[in-house]
Amino acid sequence: MSRERTVGGTVAFPCSAEAAFDYLVDPRHRAQWQSSLAGVEQVEGEVGVGQRWVDVTRPGLRPAMETTAYDRPRRWAEVGTWRAVRASLELSFAPTAAGCDVTFGFRISGPGPLRPLGLLLSLGSVLPVRADLRRAARLCQGASSA
Repeated sequence: MSRERTVGGTVAFPCSAEAAFDYLVDPRHRAQWQSSLAGVEQVEGEVGVGQRWVDVTRPGLRPAMETTAYDRPRRWAEVGTWRAVRASLELSFAPTAAGCDVTFGFRISGPGPLRPLGLLLSLGSVLPVRADLRRAARLCQGASSA
């Protein structure tokens, strides 16, 4: 049984679950709202399960990414790997009267001595991930009203 802990939260989006889903899951939009990204390269395949790309992070890391779940407009997940580190992100979308709620869960993990560091990095990333999703919500709202 895995002792890895998933952390996360929920962000309100002022657009439909379909609009939020379509915007968030397309890797070509990621650098617009994800503060740690300088860009995305080597996008392979259509948006959906099995799509792959490389995140180009501002610190210079280049994790290989893959979509692992795609259930429009309810659930989407990805996994990224860089050396021995693995990061998983799952987004769930729930309609609300004002748009939708996007619930995020993620974890950063690694083998052996990297395991405790993964939990600390996961916990320390909750606020930045929430801020990124809030930025995405503002951008989604602008795209919906255009």
